[in-house]
Amino acid sequence: MMRDQTCPVCQVHAESVFRIEGMDCHEEVAVLERRLKGLPGLERMSADVMSGRLRVAYDAARLSASAVAAAVGETGMRAWLETDHATRVADAGQRARRWLLLVSGVSVAFGMALRSWGSPEAAIVALGVVAVGTGAWHWARRAWSSARLLSLDINVLMLLAVMGAMAIGEWSEAGTVAFLFALAQWLETRNMERARLAIRALMDLAPQDALVRRSGTEARVPVDEVIVGDILIVRPGEKVPLDGTVVAGDSEVNQAPITGESMPVPKTAGAEVFGGTINGYGAIDVRVTHLRPDTTLARIIALVEHAQSERAPSQTFVESFARIYTPVVVSLAVGLAVVPPAVMGQPFGTWLYRALVLLVISCPCALVISTPVSIVSALAGAARKGVLIKGGRHLEALGRVRTVAFDKTGTLTHGLPEVAGVIPLNGHAVGDVLRVAAALESRSDHPVARAILRRADHDGVVAEPGAQHVALPGLGASAVVDGQPAMIGSHRLFEERGMCAATIDERMEALAAQGRTGVLVGWAGRAMGLIVIADAVRESARPAVDLLRQQGVEHIVMLTGDNASTASRVASSLGISEVQAELLPAGKVDAVRRLKASRGSVVMVGDGVNDAPALAAADVGIAMGAAGSDAALETADVALMADELLRIPYALRLSRATVRTIQVNVAISLGLKAIFLALAVTGTATLWMAVVADMGASLVVIANGLRLLRYD
Repeated sequence: MMRDQTCPVCQVHAESVFRIEGMDCHEEVAVLERRLKGLPGLERMSADVMSGRLRVAYDAARLSASAVAAAVGETGMRAWLETDHATRVADAGQRARRWLLLVSGVSVAFGMALRSWGSPEAAIVALGVVAVGTGAWHWARRAWSSARLLSLDINVLMLLAVMGAMAIGEWSEAGTVAFLFALAQWLETRNMERARLAIRALMDLAPQDALVRRSGTEARVPVDEVIVGDILIVRPGEKVPLDGTVVAGDSEVNQAPITGESMPVPKTAGAEVFGGTINGYGAIDVRVTHLRPDTTLARIIALVEHAQSERAPSQTFVESFARIYTPVVVSLAVGLAVVPPAVMGQPFGTWLYRALVLLVISCPCALVISTPVSIVSALAGAARKGVLIKGGRHLEALGRVRTVAFDKTGTLTHGLPEVAGVIPLNGHAVGDVLRVAAALESRSDHPVARAILRRADHDGVVAEPGAQHVALPGLGASAVVDGQPAMIGSHRLFEERGMCAATIDERMEALAAQGRTGVLVGWAGRAMGLIVIADAVRESARPAVDLLRQQGVEHIVMLTGDNASTASRVASSLGISEVQAELLPAGKVDAVRRLKASRGSVVMVGDGVNDAPALAAADVGIAMGAAGSDAALETADVALMADELLRIPYALRLSRATVRTIQVNVAISLGLKAIFLALAVTGTATLWMAVVADMGASLVVIANGLRLLRYD
């Protein structure tokens, strides 16, 4: 990506992102940094092991992307520009690596067999040489590159161990170590690739081409050639290529890849659809509103990739510990090889061997990778379920929460008026009240009018629009229905027209006390019914609140700008005892700060737009229904792509499971290191055992972290 700004030092600023093959541990990041930092024109660089990416900023007048790739190649790794879309395939080099690994393993097996049969030592040594040569071929080149850069990474340590074993005549041991290390690296690379594919799989959700209608003709073109305003034809069962609006057709769309919703969502003209979702039974025409870099899916991928690069507190601690651990253990190994022979007259070969075992276990790769692999797996797994968590810091913070504050309107409720009941008056039936009300509201776009029309449609009530329709601003509407004058509107309207009675006044006062709104319907000069309007509570709200309590959330609070009576009614139906009502946005911020001061860590759940200040004030802000909303995606620490409250207890469970997994991984890594440290000093451990333990720990922590991809 070229940039326009200039500075006195650099002539042409540029930034490139490379995919790196072979960067599977933070030790390799250190090697890259040592090799690249001396390149002329290099401004800055950052490497991310979990995504396999290297981001480099440089002066394009003094340094080129090809020169950076060549420098990476000198370390034994391979680099290509991300825009080249290179893929890891089983090319000749990789096939050769597998064949060399196979030859090394067979040589080790035959060597062991010959030793057990009492064969001549020369044959055993020859097989050891073959095992070392073929097993170390791949990683010895990296070791040499690291050694030239004065970097004491795992490859150098293993090479020293193998050379030391050969120096004291342990050829079979040297061959076994070379083979086992090569095998472990190969397995580790495959497992790391699984973790990376968890993120890259998101990129494969959207199709690469689209069926476009232009000037009356249809043609399939690459997605990158589609422009805003194009009409896409999405057939049954196909994926929607880009974000857009349905202009024709009727179908159901599986939005699970974006929002995590379990059921398909009906789509008709005017509905919004997202790229990467799956069309159902009917063909739909979609007008494109966002190109590929700007789609909801693209923003999700960008947010997840940014999130995985952020350091969690536990990751920072582990990496700091690892920087101290390696030099301490290497120094201990040198002392173990020198002090006993020099001071106590012990055999040099014996103590050199023990020192070599210590060298093998001095690399902290398993320890360093234990945290990021768990966090990335959790972030990717959550994204698949429509929960975007913007970094390990927020993921860990969720697990410590004991207070959750909810906004009411649009969060615990649908945020839309709904008909909560119909009360007929003066001998009329419920259907008659709805029919007259629908006839009066058929030409209105008011939210209450739409709620009445939805209820009439739901109950199968058919109504013809009233004649001589007159809107009464602030009061209601009137028309002629079935040849009689009819009215719909507020209590005030009916009082002004002399159509109220004591019973109606009492009912309206009772509704107001409950925080509900009453809409009166009149026909032929008399009130015929009362329609109760309320903001319906989400079906998943009560189960979500109950689950949060079961998971140890001690305080659940409702913060709302609505009146106290309405807020209390909703809170009571959900089992929420603590309510703060009639709050302005600034009041919600103050309420969150008071909760933090008195209760500790606080999660705030809101709509991501009106509640943005309160979301920012909380320890963790969770935005509801973020799909298609730039503001919600950017504001919150956690974004729920759908209006699914049950994803909040899931996020808390995932956070705690991730923290437990990290703790287990660190315990495995440090536990094995401690055991083999003791075994090495006492002379009980062998080189091949140390290799199995060290690289085995890496494989175990990676596999354990990957389990979070499937956590539910």
